[in-house]
Amino acid sequence: MIRVLLAEDMHMIRAALVALLRLEPDIEVVAEVTRGDEIVSAALRTGPDVAVLDIELPGVDGITASVELRERLPACRVLVLTAMGQPGQVRRALTEGIEAFLVKDAPGDRLADAIRRTAQGLRVLDPELVATAIEYGASPLTPREATVLREAARGAPAEEIAARLHLSAGTVRNYLTGAITKTGARNKIDAIRIAQDVGWI
Repeated sequence: MIRVLLAEDMHMIRAALVALLRLEPDIEVVAEVTRGDEIVSAALRTGPDVAVLDIELPGVDGITASVELRERLPACRVLVLTAMGQPGQVRRALTEGIEAFLVKDAPGDRLADAIRRTAQGLRVLDPELVATAIEYGASPLTPREATVLREAARGAPAEEIAARLHLSAGTVRNYLTGAITKTGARNKIDAIRIAQDVGWI
């Protein structure tokens, strides 16, 4: 029996995935969480063989959680799910050593198969996602530019971002200008859209 931890913040999707996995005779969902910062404690408590993690979670994203999970519970393998095959996220997942990555709109039987393969230590990677990630390359943004752009995407003005990150408003504007230039955008909104579309933020 393959013991599975499922992390998904959208209740209907999580319930559907659990129902789907319950049809499999060799898979048991032993834990369900809605936040990324609940993953490690739930895994330590229940000892899953595979953690199926949504890439976009409140608290901590699925990739960050997977890194901590590997450190704390090395026997647990990770399968990351994404609704959008963003090349930047795929590239980041590969860089962090995640070997199983599946798009959420894949057919239901592929999820069960992916869990079985992940449990066996096999790679589960969509070739098209990997090819796109390689084509787009690494993010041109520095970590600070990405952070500032992410905050701007939430609607925070430069002054609020500056206060939150302990920077001056002028420095925040410089980071935003750098992000606009590096993404080839026309303005801040365009830079946010481009960076989100490819998974750089």
